[in-house]
Amino acid sequence: MAVITSVETYDVRFPTSRDLDGSDAMNPDPDYSAAYLVLKTDDGPDGHGFTFTIGRGNDVCQAAIDALVPYLVGLDPDTVDLGAFARSLTHDSQLRWLGPEKGVMHLATAAVINAMWDLVAKRAGKPVWRYLADLSPEQIVDLVDWRYLSDALTPDEALEMLRAAEPGRADRIARLTEWGYPGYTTSPGWLGYPDDKVIQLSKQAVADGFTQIKLKVGADAADDVRRLKVAREAVGPHIRIAVDANQRWDVAEAVERMRELAPYDPWWIEEPTSPDDVLAHAAIRAALATSAPDGGPIRVATGEHVANRVVFKQLLQAGAVDVVQIDACRVGGVNENVAILLLAMKYGVPVCPHAGGVGLCELVQHLSMFDFVAVSGSMRNRVIEYVDHLHEHFVDPVVIRDGHYVTPTAPGFSAEMRPESLATYAYPDGPAWA
Repeated sequence: MAVITSVETYDVRFPTSRDLDGSDAMNPDPDYSAAYLVLKTDDGPDGHGFTFTIGRGNDVCQAAIDALVPYLVGLDPDTVDLGAFARSLTHDSQLRWLGPEKGVMHLATAAVINAMWDLVAKRAGKPVWRYLADLSPEQIVDLVDWRYLSDALTPDEALEMLRAAEPGRADRIARLTEWGYPGYTTSPGWLGYPDDKVIQLSKQAVADGFTQIKLKVGADAADDVRRLKVAREAVGPHIRIAVDANQRWDVAEAVERMRELAPYDPWWIEEPTSPDDVLAHAAIRAALATSAPDGGPIRVATGEHVANRVVFKQLLQAGAVDVVQIDACRVGGVNENVAILLLAMKYGVPVCPHAGGVGLCELVQHLSMFDFVAVSGSMRNRVIEYVDHLHEHFVDPVVIRDGHYVTPTAPGFSAEMRPESLATYAYPDGPAWA
């Protein structure tokens, strides 16, 4: 029998605002940060998890993680029921009151659930994507909290979809192992970058094998048009360019601004408005349905700030999005993301996760790879976001080859930070901040 003996928590912040890495129209000066925890055991590996923030408020997330510690100490990771465990955290009535199932408490819950997945997968000797992909359809369905979902997707429907995907699992695992999973890069597109840097990094992305890049928009309209024009000239007509407004617009402005950008063929507009506003996304999507240069749609994507599976359900029911963007740390960790993957499969909408940040690339690759193997069985119009900074702080960092995520093989969730990084970037007393 193994036991979780203690939980260590950390406030870790990286001063990315100094070079404007990560800058966008809503968040001009982010310091990429992680409220981080370690599940210490009395034998074998520890479990590592975190939730992503952009600086101030990281300490609030750390305090919320500390509030969940009583659920962890004394648990045996070899016998834990991962579905029941996740539900025990999200169903705590007094802590749930702070959401419910959204906000700081849900961010903390994601960190804890993801740390447990890291621990369980390490003890099984498998990367999380493979641990998930080796589960039976019945076991996958049991991971999900089905409350509030049955009007859109029932457990029996999910079982049917998962059973239909079972026969091809082995072939898809072999394909993943050989080729990896396609990515796209946001590294050229931060709003604080000058045009010459946008041009240089856009060309470099194509040389590195990426077939899609992303640019931040949403500040000055003329700047947006100019930056997209120079990026399009840099990459040519056949590379997809997505744009991301980071919630800056109301409906009418979103439509107007995207029609101004339409001559440069944007692949999607990401977070054009409030992530909570399902009907606004639906209106924008309808207005842009024939706005692309070929008369087709400018797609609408959202999800990195969507609070939980219920809002994702409504976005899909309302036909409000062309692309679902999950976040490994925003909703309730692996379990709630499994629910969202199943919903997206039911509605036939591709999932292109949000990544970047600190550690999000490391985590979300596992979710997309599980989706390919056991849920959707497809990579069509599916890509994982990638940015090229802060990976050096992880024990098992992502590897990109020819524009693809190389499939991770190390046991766990790729979540473990190097001890020296935890020490150097501890806030406020680490050397990076002193």
